[in-house]
Amino acid sequence: MSGNPAVVMRLVASAYSVAEKAGAIVRKVLHSGDLGIVEKTGANDLQTLADRLAQKSICASLSRRFPKITIIGEEDLPIEEVREDLIENGQAEDILQRSCPEQYRALKEEELVVWVDPLDGTKEYTEGLLDNVTVLIGIAYGGRAIAGVINQPFYNYQLGAEADLGRTMWGMLGLGAFGFQLQEVPADKRIVTTTRSHSNKTVTDCVNAMEPHEVIRVGGAGNKIIQLIEGKASAYVFASPGCKKWDTCAPEAILHAVGGKLTDMCGNAYCYNADVKHMNSAGVLATLRNHDYYVSRVPQSVLQALKSD
Repeated sequence: MSGNPAVVMRLVASAYSVAEKAGAIVRKVLHSGDLGIVEKTGANDLQTLADRLAQKSICASLSRRFPKITIIGEEDLPIEEVREDLIENGQAEDILQRSCPEQYRALKEEELVVWVDPLDGTKEYTEGLLDNVTVLIGIAYGGRAIAGVINQPFYNYQLGAEADLGRTMWGMLGLGAFGFQLQEVPADKRIVTTTRSHSNKTVTDCVNAMEPHEVIRVGGAGNKIIQLIEGKASAYVFASPGCKKWDTCAPEAILHAVGGKLTDMCGNAYCYNADVKHMNSAGVLATLRNHDYYVSRVPQSVLQALKSD
């Protein structure tokens, strides 16, 4: 692409490199053997040294290059000088070469909001369920998730010590999504993916109402969206307020870029403005196809149990 790439393309290109750096940090902490675990609100809500270092790396790296963007990260960390070895200055050249969709060419830094989950699937990370773990960087404009980067730090870890670990996928509305092979579950099959560690009666009732042929219980919102786009699940159903905007922004952008949909349980879109509340109070329903069918199956009792956002 000739000339200076649009701000949003430079931001996505930076987010790609920054997510890869964060993935390397997440691996390094695990291999060190000292996870530095603290409980935030309880045993199912953990924070590790990897969460803290990865968030510092992501936020400091992006804000240094794009000082006017708003960055909202999951971890509540003190303001302090970030070590230079945590800063990532690289940008993915392939992304910089792409032509920015017309509607985003004139966007300014101050119009963009970045939602960061430095380590999605922390509980699974501490338990060695490494394929559940992702790094999520979502970019929103006008309240809408328009671009996202997902890094899987331990992709291929089952192949053993010689494996080349990790992969990064990204997507943008109007451009598509890259870094994976889009696949779909056969049309006559309904496979629902849902929470592994945050289940309750409302969640279970809603999953059962979908009349699934199979239910997959795994950790991490990013991981569940990857299942949708790689043909392992038809719908991600989570009828509970446990998910936050930093869990869904990046995955939603990638899913929408390939024609999928992520909403609350009523079928309403979530808003990613800087001033919205962080909790996705009305649950999460995501599909690659046939979203309306799944929305129509949500029981009234479930809708009444959830507050609309």
